[in-house]
Amino acid sequence: MIAILGRLHPVRRSRTTNARRRESLTALGMATPAVALLIVFLVVPVVLAFALAFTDARLISPTPARYVGLRNFTRLFEDPVFYKSLRNTAYFAAVVVPLQAGLALVLALLVNAKVRGVNFFRTVCFLPVVTSMVVVSLLWTFLYRQDGLVNRVLALLTLGHVHGPDWLGDPATALPAIILMSVWQGVGFHMIIWLAGLQIIPAELYEAADLDGVTRWHRFRHVTWPGLRETRTFVLVTITIAAFSLFTQIRVMTQGGPLDSTTTVVYQAVHTGYDQQQTAYASAISLVFFVLVLAVSLIQRFLTREKD
Repeated sequence: MIAILGRLHPVRRSRTTNARRRESLTALGMATPAVALLIVFLVVPVVLAFALAFTDARLISPTPARYVGLRNFTRLFEDPVFYKSLRNTAYFAAVVVPLQAGLALVLALLVNAKVRGVNFFRTVCFLPVVTSMVVVSLLWTFLYRQDGLVNRVLALLTLGHVHGPDWLGDPATALPAIILMSVWQGVGFHMIIWLAGLQIIPAELYEAADLDGVTRWHRFRHVTWPGLRETRTFVLVTITIAAFSLFTQIRVMTQGGPLDSTTTVVYQAVHTGYDQQQTAYASAISLVFFVLVLAVSLIQRFLTREKD
C-alpha cells in the first residue's frame, strides 16, 4: 500500500505542475494584448522622443535626421515662449488642483447623505464628465463671447451697470475663464472618487464620535479626513497630472492666445511638432515636461505618504 501511494505522489505533482503551467500560459495569453498596446503606444513613443530630442528631425523632410547633441535643449531654455507656457501651466495647476479637489470633496460630503433625490444630484454632477471635452470647450466658447450668455447674465444681475469683457480675447481673463470651465467639467469625476473613499470608512467610528458628543468639524477632522488618506493621494496625483496635461481646451478655445497667455507646455509641444513640423524640438519639450511632471508627482507622493 505504501509503495502504491509512493508511486501516486509523483503523478499528482506532475498533474499539479501541468495545471499551473496551463494557468500561467492562459494568464500570459490574456495579458499579451495589453502588454503589446503598452509597448506600442507608451514604450516606443518614449524611446523615440528621447532619441529624436538629440537630432534635427522634422516631421516631413527629404533629408535624414542628424545628431545635434544638446542643441534643442539649449534652444528650449533660451525660448521665452517656453517659460511663458511653463508659467501658465504652473498657474493653471496651482489653482485647479486645490479648487477642484476641495469642491469635489464638498460635493461628495453632500451626496453621501441618505436623503431623497441624492441619486439625481449625483447624476447631474457627473454629466459634464461623460461629455466630450471638445464639445464642452465649444459650448463654453459661445458662452464666453462678448454677446454670450455669461455677459448677458452678468448684465442682468447688475441691472446693466457691468458689461463683461471678451473673456477669451483678453490676456487677463482668458486663462481664468479656462480654469473655471475645466473645474466645472472635471469636478464630478473626483466627487465620485471622494464618495467611494467616504463609503469605506467604518460606520463604527462615526457612532463612537456621536457618543462622545463631538462637533461636525471635529468628526470630519479626526475621523473623515484621516480615513481618506489613500483617496486623497489618488485625487491629488490624478488632478495634478491632468492639470499639467492641459491641451484640448487650449486647442479648441484659444489656440494659445491671446499673446501666448494660454499657451501650455503640452500645447507648445504639439503645436511645434505638428503645426511647425519641428519634431526634434517638440521631443525635447516633451522630455522636459515628463521630468517636471514626474518630479511633482514624486513630491506629492512624499508629502502625502502615510507616516509611521
